[in-house]
Amino acid sequence: MATGKKPNTVALATQLAEPLVEQMKLILWDVRFEKEGSSWFLRYFIDKEGGVTIDDCEALSRAINPLLDEEDFIDQSYYLEVSSPGIERDLVKDWHFQQYIGHEVNVRLIRPVEGIRDFAGQLTSYENGVVTILLDEDLEMSFEKNETAFVRLREEIDF
Repeated sequence: MATGKKPNTVALATQLAEPLVEQMKLILWDVRFEKEGSSWFLRYFIDKEGGVTIDDCEALSRAINPLLDEEDFIDQSYYLEVSSPGIERDLVKDWHFQQYIGHEVNVRLIRPVEGIRDFAGQLTSYENGVVTILLDEDLEMSFEKNETAFVRLREEIDF
């Protein structure tokens, strides 16, 4: 029995890409369908041990494009992008947080706490949607993931 609810674009795009990503020995970090200005973008973020190359991005783009055309589940026109999540990648999924416990992160809260929205510290735990960071030697802060605008890795780059 049909519910009339349209399937989620990101879920369908993810499902379509997963076998290709696995076959190419890549990791599907995230999939986003976003509007910027008047344009829509379907973005695949991929990773692999040692980092992805432009060739990896191009290979997935070439493989997924005909499947997207064949399935034709996106009504509006859009741009397809395949890229690395980058060195200061957003932590979005539960496994992202688990993988990066002990690493430095930047956090922006949706609503300020005591007038402050941006925090930086070491990710010490992630359980049941609660993110905990160590701000300094003896001050920890915990918050719900859904209270954040973003949590992303913080990398210090020496030039």
